[in-house]
Amino acid sequence: MKKRTREILIALSWALVITVLCGLGVFRSPELWLEDTLYQQPVYVPGDIIVIGITDEDFDEFGPYYSWDRTVYARVLEALASDPDNKPAVVVMDVLFDGETDKEKDSRLASAAGELNVVVATEAKIGTERIFGTASTIYEDDYAVLDYIEPFDELKNATTQGFMNTMYDEDGVIRHSALYLEPGGNRVYSMPYVGAKLYAQQQGFDIEMPPTDARGWFYVPFSAQPGDFYDDISLSDVINGEFKPEFFADKLVVIGPYASGLQDAFITAIDRGRMMYGVEYHANVMQCLLDGRYKREASDFLQLAILFVICFAFFYFCSNRKLRVVVPAFAVLAGLAIGAAMLIYEAGYIIHALWIPVGLLILFVVCVARNYINAAIAKQNVTRTFERYVAPNIVGEILKEGTDALKLGGKTVDIAVLFVDVRGFTTMSERLSPEVVVKILNRYLTMASACVDDTKGTVDKFVGDAMMAFWGAPIDDDDPVYHAAVTALGIVEGAKKISAELKEEIGEELNVGVGINYGPAVVGNMGSEKRMDYTAIGDTVNTSARLEANAPGGTVYISRSCADRLEGRMKFEPLDHPIKLKGKADGFEILKLIGPV
Repeated sequence: MKKRTREILIALSWALVITVLCGLGVFRSPELWLEDTLYQQPVYVPGDIIVIGITDEDFDEFGPYYSWDRTVYARVLEALASDPDNKPAVVVMDVLFDGETDKEKDSRLASAAGELNVVVATEAKIGTERIFGTASTIYEDDYAVLDYIEPFDELKNATTQGFMNTMYDEDGVIRHSALYLEPGGNRVYSMPYVGAKLYAQQQGFDIEMPPTDARGWFYVPFSAQPGDFYDDISLSDVINGEFKPEFFADKLVVIGPYASGLQDAFITAIDRGRMMYGVEYHANVMQCLLDGRYKREASDFLQLAILFVICFAFFYFCSNRKLRVVVPAFAVLAGLAIGAAMLIYEAGYIIHALWIPVGLLILFVVCVARNYINAAIAKQNVTRTFERYVAPNIVGEILKEGTDALKLGGKTVDIAVLFVDVRGFTTMSERLSPEVVVKILNRYLTMASACVDDTKGTVDKFVGDAMMAFWGAPIDDDDPVYHAAVTALGIVEGAKKISAELKEEIGEELNVGVGINYGPAVVGNMGSEKRMDYTAIGDTVNTSARLEANAPGGTVYISRSCADRLEGRMKFEPLDHPIKLKGKADGFEILKLIGPV
């Protein structure tokens, strides 16, 4: 129960972290990219909107753009109105005609516009303005209208107006349009909205107001990519009569810059790799308004609540589960989340498409890392426990070689084998309580095994008060006999210290005999598939045990094979009274190890 409660609290904590990160907009940039990729797809457009571009071809015919007078635009409108029976339904001019220039030319433009249903552009200067509220509060309005520029009066009276401003999102990409602004407290509408509304009225229907946010912005589902609305029609083409009036009859005609030098191009959500000219952007907005393809932005609060629940459930489900379960769960949920976002978009709502996938991805990584760490800790705990029963170097060899190291079998190697035993231990056991005997035994064996560890030997087994150890396997040892000799002398000295302490504590002494032999032995896993020991067997081992059995307390007996390898480094001497080992022929030499030279 405690474990389950702990897992629930951890899952709740991580779900809260993901929810807060998403709510703060930490993933906003990749989120916008994903939403543009999923949501903004080109659709079929009916062809009611025709774009006439102000192009480089026009500059060749009429001269540099900023040298034009207003008769150029007047001539375009006059050409469009030349056939009274084939006039455009509405003409939207994405050009700002502020202030009077030449009265005659201005009048000609106004007169030409009066022959058609024309919408001309206004422009709002947007900036930051300090607003003084109640109780001496001050806040800043980053989208305040600082100035509002309208066409000259004669043209204003002959046309309808709408502002041409484009509004960037925080990443510099255009995916919204401002429906209205309020310069001086008076609400004015955008040029695309005014143009689309007039065109709809000409066609006998009305358009609904799009849903807007607090700023008056609405989301634009682009219908066409850059270039899709443009049919390669320039101002000069229309003026020179290359397109007959009936081509524009009852159409919504949009006139505006279509040349890079005019710096009227933007990055839009439907294609971040190519710039879209402003006149095409306005055409996309008008198509959206005419089609009524409005999208409402779903409540962040509701989305965050759903995100929290999904993240909690996913993390709780994946905790302590294997990758073969976690990976499919992540892939399926992430795919469903993206698919659901697209379906919800088609249903008319915009949701944060990245929140759930990125939350699941982070939690997936956390779960995998957590499970890996837990497994590593568990393995370490098992290893530490295992090392209490099996020599650490054997454990290391098994872990290194994997399951292959756990197969029955062995190999013949030359090793130095040490046996040590307590002299008179049985008699001591009879005199002392079992608890005291076990305490003394553990104290002595701890000291002895520590001496083996110090020389990188392998403790093979404990049998009562006896211990067997060897050098040369499973880890190679370049001087096994010397290490065994150093260990044996260390054990004898350690036993003397323990003996002195026991003499003082309980009046008992501890004396050990040690035997060392060197030679070939079979080393490996012995036993059955269900229960095996890593040990050494053979005559070398048996001889070492018999050397130990004959060694008096405080003495180390070694064979001649050991003495030959210790020559010049250790002192040893023959026995005063040679003994014969069981199973050994006469002449088997036994020596007493004295110590370092």
